[in-house]
Amino acid sequence: MAAYMIFVARRFAQLLLVVFLGISATFFITHMTPVDPVTESVTAITNFGKSDPEAIELMRKTLTELYGLEGNLFEQYVTFWSRLVRGDFGPSLSAFPTPVSQIIFRALPWTVGLMISATLISFTIGNTLGALAGYYRKSRILKIISLGLIGLQPIPYYVLAFILLILFGFVWPVLPITGGYEMNADLNLSFALVLDIIRHSILPAMALVLVGAGSWLTGMRALTSNIVTEDYVTFAELGGVGSTRILRSYVVRNAMVPQLTGLAMSLGAIFNGTVITEIVFGYPGIGTLLINAVHAGDYSLVLGLASLSIIGVAIAVFLIDILSPLLDPRIKAE
Repeated sequence: MAAYMIFVARRFAQLLLVVFLGISATFFITHMTPVDPVTESVTAITNFGKSDPEAIELMRKTLTELYGLEGNLFEQYVTFWSRLVRGDFGPSLSAFPTPVSQIIFRALPWTVGLMISATLISFTIGNTLGALAGYYRKSRILKIISLGLIGLQPIPYYVLAFILLILFGFVWPVLPITGGYEMNADLNLSFALVLDIIRHSILPAMALVLVGAGSWLTGMRALTSNIVTEDYVTFAELGGVGSTRILRSYVVRNAMVPQLTGLAMSLGAIFNGTVITEIVFGYPGIGTLLINAVHAGDYSLVLGLASLSIIGVAIAVFLIDILSPLLDPRIKAE
């Protein structure tokens, strides 16, 4: 137990180092951009009419403090970290004076809900079909299904998203093709609102599921094909153990460990596959927010979104590392 706790402590130290280096790199990269948020904000405000020069100077000083741009680059870096530990990324340039954290957490549930549901559905479908295809290798139906899903795998998310949009938005218009809910909808929590949100998420989720299921199927089929040749599986078959029990208890149980690792990575990387997909369907999530922030030169918002992504991936990897020895006794905590 002591060795495992030392292992966890080392992995946690690596987590802190990765987060520190990743966010630091993002900070310096965003501060290399030619966009001056103070000048941009002052220009946007003064465009509405003439302003007193003293008022403009006072405004510039206040905005410099709000954006954490006082002093040299190192002083700005220290200010950034002091704010970051409090969850404060400052105000958004494109939605001034709304705090960046408020904008992010307004869009985050949409992406998290879409990604988690799409990832879990594709994970379940892909691994189930992959295990069946790897065990029942002579099944013609499973071969056809596998070929179809593997054929969809190389297609980019956004290409399949456009195909689904045309198919279900124009050729057979049965599903909404844009937004997260109907315009002028009553946003008070109700059964009707939940159904409306689910209907609007079907096409984005379908694009992610159809492309993602193929990779899960390929990996699980390969793992299953290797495991069915192991001696303990052969002995179980010779001993009269039912094929369903062999598949469930002997094959899938051992093949799921690397697949669970991939699942944790997929859940941690909340941006994967969603950025362009959300743009195609006008979905109000993190991907749409990121693209809009880049176009607006809102580096405070870009920095906040990038930091969130780095922290999410780092935590996912950390959880994989500390749970792997518990899930698979063959892995030693060293």
